[in-house]
Amino acid sequence: GEGPAGSRAPAGLRGAAAASLFLGTPKRKWEVFPGRNKFFCNGRIMMARQTGVFYLTLVLILVTSGLFFAFDCPYLSEKITPAIPAIGGILFFFVMGTLLRTSFSDPGVLPRATPDEAADLERQIGNTEGLSGGYRPPPRTKEVIINGQTVKLKYCFTCKIFRPPRASHCSLCDNCVERFDHHCPWVGNCVGKRNYRFFYMFILSLSFLTVFIFAFVITHVILRSQQTGFLNALKDTVVCFFSVWSIVGLSGFHTYLISSNQTTNEDIKGSWSNKRGKENYNPYSYGNIFTNCCAALCGPLSPR
Repeated sequence: GEGPAGSRAPAGLRGAAAASLFLGTPKRKWEVFPGRNKFFCNGRIMMARQTGVFYLTLVLILVTSGLFFAFDCPYLSEKITPAIPAIGGILFFFVMGTLLRTSFSDPGVLPRATPDEAADLERQIGNTEGLSGGYRPPPRTKEVIINGQTVKLKYCFTCKIFRPPRASHCSLCDNCVERFDHHCPWVGNCVGKRNYRFFYMFILSLSFLTVFIFAFVITHVILRSQQTGFLNALKDTVVCFFSVWSIVGLSGFHTYLISSNQTTNEDIKGSWSNKRGKENYNPYSYGNIFTNCCAALCGPLSPR
């Protein structure tokens, strides 16, 4: 049950890896991975198969920032301060670093059950049916109590496991992901327990970068308009600004989620909404905004 690195083989891979070793053709874990993912650099980089929108994200950031540095920064550096391109460069590299970290990392894929584990679970389900007297479909949920709140664990027929709390199966990547937030085509990956903090830092820093660029492009236009007129300044200046309000709004939404210790998946479904009853509450919240933020952004990363 161990891979080449000596660690426990992930979900559903132990049987396949053992078979390949028995046949004399050792395989790395990522080479026999059952999900719909792409791997690069000998398995160190993991992404979803549909990555077209991710490359569009890269192009938009690179082109927008490149135009700003090429057309606006020389003028602003001369007329105001050289600190403007320096600060813009720091923001740009931070945005790119957090984007790539989000896109290339394991979001928290849960191991699939081995054939033996799946068969044992089926036997347990069969024994439960036998005691009830008469046939009933296999139960698809279990109930557990978390901080006084009843939480249902759903059975995944693909991974052959009862998903732990807050986990969900991504239909695009065909994996169960721990603390699943959502599948984001803009980063080309699922967003879950292991990469959510990098996703949040990406959209937050991107908000700062877009506001920074927009503010100094407007400053450039105003300064140039005093010399050449407003319309000519607009023609000479490339306004590198794309959907700033949507990016800032997205950052605000995820700030709200972090402060209340929720996921996008839970918020969309209204899992902890008061509309479901007065006794319905979020059992994962620590009751303190600061503690919720520290838990989401500063907690230890689980092994991939």
